[in-house]
Amino acid sequence: MVPEDLRRLAAAHGVATCYRNERRELVQVDADVVIRILRLLEVEAGNETDRRRELVGLNEHDRAAPPTVAVRTAGRAQPMPGAIQLVSEDGERRTVRDELPADLSPGWYELALRDGRQVTLVAAPPQAPAAPATWGWMLQLYALRSARSWGVGDLSDLRDWVRWTAGEHAAGAVLLNPLHAPGPTHPVQASPYTPSSRRFANPLALCVSDLAAYHRADPDTRAEVDALRVAADPARIDYDLVWAAKRAALESLWRADGRPSPLDESPANTALRDWATYCALAERHGGSWSRWPAPLQDAAGTAVAAARRELAPRIAFHAWVQQCCDEQLGTVQRAAADSGMALGVLHDLAVGVDADGADAWALADVLAGAASVGAPPDTFSPHGQDWRLPPWRPDRLAATGYTAMRDMLRAVLAHADGVRIDHVAGLWRLWWIPPGESPDRGTYVHYDADVMLAVLALEAHRADAVVIGEDLGTVEPEVTRALAGNGMLGCAVSWFTRDESAPGRPLLPPAQWPERVAASISTHDLPTAAGFLRAEHVRARAERGLLDDAAAAQAAAERERAEWLALLRSEGLLAPGSDADEPEIIEAMHRLLAATPSRLKLISPYDVLAEPRQPNLPGTVDEYPNWRLPLREPLERLRTDPRIARTAALFSDGRVPRAGGIHDPPDGR
Repeated sequence: MVPEDLRRLAAAHGVATCYRNERRELVQVDADVVIRILRLLEVEAGNETDRRRELVGLNEHDRAAPPTVAVRTAGRAQPMPGAIQLVSEDGERRTVRDELPADLSPGWYELALRDGRQVTLVAAPPQAPAAPATWGWMLQLYALRSARSWGVGDLSDLRDWVRWTAGEHAAGAVLLNPLHAPGPTHPVQASPYTPSSRRFANPLALCVSDLAAYHRADPDTRAEVDALRVAADPARIDYDLVWAAKRAALESLWRADGRPSPLDESPANTALRDWATYCALAERHGGSWSRWPAPLQDAAGTAVAAARRELAPRIAFHAWVQQCCDEQLGTVQRAAADSGMALGVLHDLAVGVDADGADAWALADVLAGAASVGAPPDTFSPHGQDWRLPPWRPDRLAATGYTAMRDMLRAVLAHADGVRIDHVAGLWRLWWIPPGESPDRGTYVHYDADVMLAVLALEAHRADAVVIGEDLGTVEPEVTRALAGNGMLGCAVSWFTRDESAPGRPLLPPAQWPERVAASISTHDLPTAAGFLRAEHVRARAERGLLDDAAAAQAAAERERAEWLALLRSEGLLAPGSDADEPEIIEAMHRLLAATPSRLKLISPYDVLAEPRQPNLPGTVDEYPNWRLPLREPLERLRTDPRIARTAALFSDGRVPRAGGIHDPPDGR
């Protein structure tokens, strides 16, 4: 049991001493785990004396206002005790007296208090921009390859896909895997959810032949670049091969273009300068900054400043590459708007960054670098998950006015019409694992969700972007309620959309699916439609020792398949009593999705094309080809594939075909 004084100290710092698992059972956390997490927050709690001293300090601290507060603009004056002056982002000063003015606009402010302290004020609109009712595709961009691309799907492939699917099938949206930047060295990190930086883009997604520098280059330089092109491997993507080729091509074009640098000494370029400096240092000392010479591990230190001068050409190159990414991302977003997409391009925001990557180096002051984020044990991962990502420190976020979070959101939203927040429950709490421990030996650390949501709503408002929160798995009910209250969409995935209040938790019929969600058959971490029907997810996990009882998992998969067939037949989406084959069942699953009232419906080429392997198998790294599986057909053939056309028609026609004909969908769509 956790002693009472330790429990009180942990609660004061947002560290959980118990939690409820996915079955709503109460789980007690070992006191040793709690103490180790507190130490990561620089709180000494190893003995009773330490805890008493910390609690005394907290009692004094609690009487002061937090360093960052959030309000919602409400069109009326709001009390703010102690406030005397409000300073806007453009420097406008307003005298206030214990309340905020009724005409307060959404924005970032500094609030002066009567006791002399300065507080950051996040004034957010009541809700994020509303999502239109539409449908679209969710893509793993690396898998979408054309005859022109260099072994991996690129932003020009994406632009062509957007124009085609919007023009041919009236698709309203495309949701992408995270396009965050991996490190510049080999081996290239394959997972888009373990980026080096969430503030910059992945240069592997660049289309070399669409660069302005390519078109300005002389014929010999273009021929040299063209000769570097990597042919697509139909079985597996080789990121190291692709990056070696693209890096050489980019360097050749950069030199031919006069070695331009978009950097100057303005504060607006600080983040880009840090990123490019990290890349240049990584090329010299290796991709893991924790192994660099000690003076270089401090991003703000004098040794780094000296190295920046020495490595100026390489820093200029990496900054220029990001400028190229920015231009091509903008082209894709404009293509979506010009093609009439109802929503547009949605980018995915990963939950964290590589502990040895650029953001962890540059933002070390706001991250708990020794901890790792993951998930407690659940049905899909009985041993828990360790994502190997350092978490935000809630105390440091507040003390620095959430600047790092704000800047990260702005970077992701710069060319986005919407953002999907991976593991959105992380705005409330994250599962911290102490160094050296297994995933089940962790606990939750809580964040100020009111401020986190306000920052998200404010930046989405400024970008006019919708927000989707991935609220699957072990998620507290308050998360889904808060998403709705903020005008944000949650997620509904067919395998999990059940009647939680009914005995046996039966699958929900399509008419009862939630409305304020992005709905899909599966996700990148779950079985594809064909994988589910073949129980491929059981086989893959059993072969890698990820299941405690493979026979029980296989039996459960067979029951779930039978349950799905019964639902599809009861809804008239499969003919009764027939021995439907796999293509018929997959089409019926898409009919069911099309019949739901869910505001945003997303379909995946992996499902439509009956790919049995899921893009990512949680709990594995190199044991499974995570994030390396290309689509079996290139972009050119996808355009003429009848399965793509049939499935798109289910969503674009506004009517839902049944097994025996066509009927109008529920709710009058």
